[in-house]
Amino acid sequence: MHTTAAEERGRKFNSVMATIAARLPFGLNRVVPPSLLGFAVINSFTFGVDLVLLSLLHGVFDIVLWLSITIAYAFAFALSYTLNRTFNFRSHAPVGPQFGIYVVVVVVNYLAWILGVGNGLAALGVDYRLARLAAGACEAVYMYAAMRWIVFRT
Repeated sequence: MHTTAAEERGRKFNSVMATIAARLPFGLNRVVPPSLLGFAVINSFTFGVDLVLLSLLHGVFDIVLWLSITIAYAFAFALSYTLNRTFNFRSHAPVGPQFGIYVVVVVVNYLAWILGVGNGLAALGVDYRLARLAAGACEAVYMYAAMRWIVFRT
């Protein structure tokens, strides 16, 4: 069977994450699955992209906060889906229905954590970047669970 370049990169990514997860200290190697580590790597990157875009849109171009959050988040969530599907969870399910489920998960995430916590904390006087970091912590737990057991379930 012929594997594509993307499948091979996904296999290599999974292999590296499994190797690192197996070497985690303090007994973490028994409780941290490679997919959680892969999610952390990919979503740390996409979260960085989100923060850079947010800072540019709101901090430099002075676009209103809620719209800046929305634009930055939409770009980052699409990137996260693509990278997690290809490299971390290596899904072969049809994209259409799977992406539809992902969109529902993301909408709930967006309303509860991104706007609810992020915009809410900013409205209470917390710097918008710190508010986004707090929202990101809540988002990480929710999104890993949703991606692992709902979107990319095997």
